[in-house]
Amino acid sequence: MHFKLIIALVNEAKTSEIMDAAREAGATGATVVGDARGEGLTPRKTFFGLTMEAQRDMLLFLVEEHLCRQILERIAEVGEFETHPGNGLAFQIDVEDTIGLKSQIETLIEEVEEQI
Repeated sequence: MHFKLIIALVNEAKTSEIMDAAREAGATGATVVGDARGEGLTPRKTFFGLTMEAQRDMLLFLVEEHLCRQILERIAEVGEFETHPGNGLAFQIDVEDTIGLKSQIETLIEEVEEQI
């Protein structure tokens, strides 16, 4: 099996909803890194010139390559990345090798076979 890593930077308030959507699309789990801070093209200014940004979570999904695109699209849809700029972003990178997925491989094999 070949895997990809989806990294999603999302508004903290959307984390649970995005996790549920990713699972429905085929993800078997994720690692959540909380309290990340992001900044877009221009920092948001607020009272007295202080910059205030919403807290973000970084979600790391290790997924089988055949399921990756549908998971990525579902994350973007639920996170409203395209309709509300600044809500977050997600991207995928290739993974050369993995260890520690033995318990999930059987489930992944069944899901991938259904997809192709």
